[in-house]
Amino acid sequence: MPMNQMLLPEFDMEMAKTRTFLERAPEDKFGWKPHEKSMTLGRLVGHIAEMPGWATYTVDTESLDIAPVGGPKFEPTVINSRKQLLEVFDKNIADARKAIEKASDENLSKPWTLLSGGNAIFTMPRIAVLRSMVMNHVIHHRAQLGVYLRLNNVAVPGAYGPSADEMPAMAAS
Repeated sequence: MPMNQMLLPEFDMEMAKTRTFLERAPEDKFGWKPHEKSMTLGRLVGHIAEMPGWATYTVDTESLDIAPVGGPKFEPTVINSRKQLLEVFDKNIADARKAIEKASDENLSKPWTLLSGGNAIFTMPRIAVLRSMVMNHVIHHRAQLGVYLRLNNVAVPGAYGPSADEMPAMAAS
């Protein structure tokens, strides 16, 4: 089975779960953060929404420099509403899925490099970048969003089974 076909079911499942978390992001709390060193809830959901779009860079390019010397620095997506958040996320998922669908094993085996100011942060096979810097990175921040939701008394959706909010009997034990 081609690598892209092995990856797509997991990608689809994780992005669908992630969307349920994003759907609950309270717009009136986008400026909130749990600690002075933490990102705001709005920046966190924006980061989650933009990350699937990195799959397209990974498949279609050899590298990405997030702060090229003499060039424009990567500017994060600014999210102002839940509607915009879900539109950005859905578009990036659709674009990412198309990129993964067309990627051959040969393409996914080629190295890809993330740079900052011309300096390599890492180089890995594209398939590893898709798993680590796209999917696992989304999952990591989805968990972080779950904490933000909990701290704001927003019901946390289940990710790999029901959450305590979905099974009230579990919350009492």
